[in-house]
Amino acid sequence: MTVWNLTYETYKPQEQGLREALCTLGNGYFATRGASAQVSADETHYPGTYLAGGYNRLKTEIAGREIENEDLVNMPNWLCLKFRFTDGQWFSPETATIRSYCQELDMKKGTLTHIVVFEDEQQRRIRMEEQRFIHMGDRHTAAMKVSLTSENHTGALEVESAIDGTVRNQGVKRYRDLNSRHFVVLESESVQDGPLYLKVQTVQSELRVAMAARTRITQKSKDLDLAPEVINDNGYVGKRYTVDINQKETLVVEKVVLVHTSRDFAITECGVAAKARIERAPGFDDILTSHTMAWKHLWRRSDIKMTDRRKKRPDYHPEMVIRLHIFHLLQTVSKKTINLDVGVPARGWHGEAYRGHIFWDELYIYPFITLQHPEITRSLLLYRYRRLDTARAAAKKAGFKGAMYPWQSASSGREETQIMHLNPESGRWIPDNSQLQKHVNAAIAFNIWKYFESTGDMQFMSAYGAEVLLEIARFWESIATYNKDLDRYEICGVMGPDEYHEAYPDADEPGLDNNAYTNVMATWVLTQALQVLEILPKDRIEELYETLHLTKSETDLWWDISRKMRIIFHDDNIISQFEHYDRLKELDWDKYREKYSNIQRMDRILEAEGDSPNNYKITKQADVLMLFYLFSAPELKTLFKQLGYPFEYETIPKNIDYYVHRTTYGSSLSWVVHSWVLARSDRKRSWKFFLKALQSDIDDIQGGTTQEGIHLGAMAGSVNILQEAYLGIKTRGNILWLNPELPEVLEKLEMQVQYRSSTLIFEATQEMCKITLLCSPENTFKFGFKEDLYDLTVGNTRTFHI
Repeated sequence: MTVWNLTYETYKPQEQGLREALCTLGNGYFATRGASAQVSADETHYPGTYLAGGYNRLKTEIAGREIENEDLVNMPNWLCLKFRFTDGQWFSPETATIRSYCQELDMKKGTLTHIVVFEDEQQRRIRMEEQRFIHMGDRHTAAMKVSLTSENHTGALEVESAIDGTVRNQGVKRYRDLNSRHFVVLESESVQDGPLYLKVQTVQSELRVAMAARTRITQKSKDLDLAPEVINDNGYVGKRYTVDINQKETLVVEKVVLVHTSRDFAITECGVAAKARIERAPGFDDILTSHTMAWKHLWRRSDIKMTDRRKKRPDYHPEMVIRLHIFHLLQTVSKKTINLDVGVPARGWHGEAYRGHIFWDELYIYPFITLQHPEITRSLLLYRYRRLDTARAAAKKAGFKGAMYPWQSASSGREETQIMHLNPESGRWIPDNSQLQKHVNAAIAFNIWKYFESTGDMQFMSAYGAEVLLEIARFWESIATYNKDLDRYEICGVMGPDEYHEAYPDADEPGLDNNAYTNVMATWVLTQALQVLEILPKDRIEELYETLHLTKSETDLWWDISRKMRIIFHDDNIISQFEHYDRLKELDWDKYREKYSNIQRMDRILEAEGDSPNNYKITKQADVLMLFYLFSAPELKTLFKQLGYPFEYETIPKNIDYYVHRTTYGSSLSWVVHSWVLARSDRKRSWKFFLKALQSDIDDIQGGTTQEGIHLGAMAGSVNILQEAYLGIKTRGNILWLNPELPEVLEKLEMQVQYRSSTLIFEATQEMCKITLLCSPENTFKFGFKEDLYDLTVGNTRTFHI
């Protein structure tokens, strides 16, 4: 492997699902998993293609109840390209002997290459070299080139190029009992002298998707004039070509595909658009040139260069993995996402896990994107704004004011959290109460504020952000109840980020009281809402008061709650994850580690044993520690002082030590948070957690789940550790601050940042830090280093000794 390439040099059937997810190609509009073009979905392979925001709802009867799920739809498979000698089997990894194998993802160019030597049952060998990409500059285009060399045989070779519209959603085993036929075929064409064409429509959301594919076959750089057999069979459209090939001769097959949907701009109809575009599409090489140029421009703004002391070890490649994480982040949300009505899926557009839904993971994803491509963050935040009315309706139905956003969101913004979920350890369907995670509302408000803080985009805040933030503040006001005896406000019946705890032991109803993270975040939202009403233009403030029917008594109540929210402590100044957390039992960690090889999902293990995590002091992922992830020590001290609680510096290490030892790491996000919170106090330990975060997907340490879709929050979070935790980049008080403190093993870190239309390069080592101002609307740029302010002029560099 190099720092730009993810390479697999042997074929391992048991790893194909993982490799297909990690080698997914996409452009923010659609994505295709890195499966072989010669395979169909089975227990080993899953060649899925997904549109950003391409959802559909289906109903299924489960355990005597009818449930409805909204899924990210597996769209027709455009990859299909298979070959064989006329009297033999189709060559594929499952039917032929593999004599050599190489699969390589080139992240610098955004291409995937397969080089395989197949041998059939008659010992005839074909060398296949395939290169594919999904165009980063043209959202509708994908292409592949397959070179086929007959190594030891002269004969007739059959090549079949197709689009498969018979596919279903089968990418997650535990969902396979659910209805999975999400679309019907509307039109299909396969004619000798024209492109392949297929148009489908999802059965409930009525999204139409059209694909047109052109296949070109050359030999010795000359186009072959062939009369293919046409195939049009119940949604499977293809052409089968027969070509004579001599030993050592090479046949080149190019396939260019155009994808359009009924939601596209500037078209009359998606099928017409796809057919028209395929007719004028250039050849593979020309398309590849413009595609690699688009990636060149992306990497110029997005790359992070890092050097560490163990870089020369062949089994150690953190720089490559960081680039892999940035690569998948940019494939999920890119400039091609702008103006699409989509959010940020927790598992990318890389598979069917979590059904492609949007959770709170944006909290981990936006920081990097905002300081590299703020225009993308702005577009993604509008996904939440457009669903504000649905959130208002949800709040009203639940008996609250303002806007209550769902824990899981998809097309409309309604609550998409499943009512029941399957525990694969026990085989039982059990109630899913995770919609009680109301803290997602605080995350949305936090993202809006942080975007504004970073960009100074007053137009966005005035037109969109403020309204969302104020309505979320109203929700927190209405869900909080006043405890007269304590003169404190409380939030009851919710869940925190932990997810293991959804009720008290032996309780009849789900929900927990005074989750510390939720209460502090609600306090922060109310405080920021009041600040928003101070910074907006006076006329806009008046408009919001009138439009939202805001009153002074209401904002006075926000102020009161933000000063009297209840936070609970136990033992020696430990922030209680929730009320009565201290009464739970300690888990016998040694017993379970000895009994089970992996205890990350203790919730499933305990349920299968007839027990429950509700009984124990265990944590799936960071909960209380999220406060130290989102806020600096001074910020937290200010919040706690505002609430009338002491907050000493020792509070942070005490709580970190307490909760880290009670975490099972059932979520990949925990490695990120724990690395972050230790970045200043224990850099060696922070680096170990950082490396774990890097392992999360590439080594699939989360129980084999990466094959169902990457963990985008953990990927982006690991990148942000370098940006904010180690380089110390922060936006605060209209100033960009820098306070680098690298782990000892990290020799050098360099990246580019865009802050309020100014572009800077930051470079840090163990001894010094350089800041270069590439461009700025003003000739002089003011920034903060550690505790002091400095000026920098365009084209110049300032160097600081650490």
